Amino acid sequence: MPSTEQNKTFAELYEIIKQLRGPDGCPWDRKQSPESIKKYLLEETSELADAITHGDNTHICEEIGDLFFILLLLMRMFEEDDHFTPHDVLSGIARKMIRRHPHVFAGMETGSDSELKLQWEAIKAREKKNP
Repeated sequence: MPSTEQNKTFAELYEIIKQLRGPDGCPWDRKQSPESIKKYLLEETSELADAITHGDNTHICEEIGDLFFILLLLMRMFEEDDHFTPHDVLSGIARKMIRRHPHVFAGMETGSDSELKLQWEAIKAREKKNP
């Protein structure tokens, strides 16, 4: 479970984003849309991948932060339009990871890497069949 400090930091960053998008916020942030922010999502992802390739931990940390900001900005945009909330996003991925890792969370035996990959694909296929 995240620490109280992590929860507080996440909430603080999300509040910053809400303020940036609010009526008295930043004109640039307020005018962004999911479509307009896509190029920054791709740019930051590429910069993070490059930092990982070069093993530059300081740069990796910075780029993870930049990418996380873009992701939270996207969550806020969709929340503003009443599509979903950050809670929906985070609880959804948490449940998915638990479902897709029965060898960790349901006491199933751990197989080889290839067996784990087949298990992952089978679970994913079941999820797509029964959303």
